[in-house]
Amino acid sequence: MAKQKRYNKDFKLQAARLATEQGYSFREIGDRLGVSAWSVRYWVQKFRQTGELPPENETTPATDELKQLRNENIRLRMENDILKKAAAYFAKESM
Repeated sequence: MAKQKRYNKDFKLQAARLATEQGYSFREIGDRLGVSAWSVRYWVQKFRQTGELPPENETTPATDELKQLRNENIRLRMENDILKKAAAYFAKESM
């Protein structure tokens, strides 16, 4: 029988913070760290119960700022694409 891998508390807490503070999915975290998505989900629940992570519906200022910055990034990329297309259009017209 294969020996189960044990992870220390710091590893588990950092993995759980990736989900709660950085917005990664359990699957993404699991794939990157080589653990199951179920384990990450369990660690998040456990640390929320102990108070080491905020409750599910409560966000931190860093989380709110990250969401705001991601939305702004999406908007700016869209505006940049529009400007590139407009520049290409006007470049064709001037020839």
